[in-house]
This record gives sequence, C-alpha cells and structure tokens, in this order.
Amino acid sequence: MTGDPGGVGKDEGDGNGDGDESWPVTLEGVTETVVTTLGPNGRWNAAALGLFAGEVGHGDEDGHDERDDENAGTQRPITATTWGNTRTRRNFHRTGEGYVQFTVDPLAFVDAALSITELETDPILESTNAWVRVSVDRVDAGTENGTEWERWELTPLESRVLERRVPTVSRGFGAVVEATVAASRLDVAGYDDERLLERLAYCESVVERAGSDREREAIERVRTYSAWGESDSSENESL
Repeated sequence: MTGDPGGVGKDEGDGNGDGDESWPVTLEGVTETVVTTLGPNGRWNAAALGLFAGEVGHGDEDGHDERDDENAGTQRPITATTWGNTRTRRNFHRTGEGYVQFTVDPLAFVDAALSITELETDPILESTNAWVRVSVDRVDAGTENGTEWERWELTPLESRVLERRVPTVSRGFGAVVEATVAASRLDVAGYDDERLLERLAYCESVVERAGSDREREAIERVRTYSAWGESDSSENESL
C-alpha cells in the first residue's frame, strides 16, 4: 500500500458502478476502512472501522467446507464492532446505514480514527478509492473491561470503484495504522499503557525510516490527537 494518493487514474464507470449490490473487493481477515455515517446535525461523521470477514461454512471431519462449492465466488458475511457510545454507534442505530470507504491516505485515516471529522454534504472522502453504501444490523452486544461493544453485520446496497492503482507495500502506512490502534487504547481499562507507549515508539521509528512525508505527518497527528502527546509533555516536565 502507499500513502501517496496521487499518481492514479480515475475510473469513471468501469468495474463496480452505482447500484451494484456487492463489495468491490474480496475481503479476508480484518480490513481497515473509514466509515461515514449521517449525524443528527446533517453532517457525515468519519471514523475508522475494521471489517471482519466471517466463515463461509463449517468444516467436516476432514476439514472440508461442505458449502465451499455453492459459495464459490461469494463474499463471506462481513461484520464490524463499535466500542463505547461513539457517533458511529449512535448513527448506526438512528439511520441503519453508512458508507464504507477504502483509502490508503494516512492523513485521512488518522483524522477519522482519532479526531472528530465531519463532512458537510458529501459522505465520500476525496482520497477514497472505492466506497460501499451498507445497511447495518446489530447481531451481538456485550461489555469488555467496562466498555460496551456492539457487533454489526454489514450488507452492501450499492458500490463504486473510483480509482484503480497498482498495489505497492508501505511499511510506513502499516505503522501508522498500528499507531492509531495503540493510541486509541491509551488510558482504557484492560490495556497496559507502558506497553502501548512502547508500541507507539516503535511505530514512529518505522515511519521515520520507511515512511513518506504524508506518513510522517500522519504519525505526528497521532501524537497530537491522543494521550501519547500528553505523555511526552509529562516526561519533559519531569526532566
């Protein structure tokens, strides 16, 4: 993946178009995305959202999935979990839908993950490569370490591929994503802040060695938006 949103061509109609009720890519494992949901103020709130690809079927004694053949070429059920009383959770309950967006812009991802980011009228980010309008249904809920969570199943209603790009691999972008996860868990019950700060320092070192200018700016935003920056100030005051 690359953190540079430039150097790609617009896709004005080839591939998935408006009204295509499918995911534009096959999802496996956990895919990090940005979701926009309509708030009561009429603005679109952007937030990071991890998509979990479920299992197609249950294997038999030999490990063969009896439903593999009939499900060949179909996307596994996709779920996502909201933690706490977030805007995304409240908007899911209010509207029952949102726009899942695939982007490799590190600044857009950090802003969505760690700050309050709202779009005035258009739910689609400028850096989005593809989007999917989804309906959401709550399928599970619980509490972990004092934080309420809810699991949602996402069903695509329409999708569009906006840009196609040659895949590249960036350690810097991966480190930025990991840094947002660690930063979001600081000061949260059940997590060790010391270990999280060590992880953040490692992610920062990766970005410094292997990241682009935008990824370096993104890691600085992680520090600004989170308790990571506050910990730095506390350390400096103690010197």
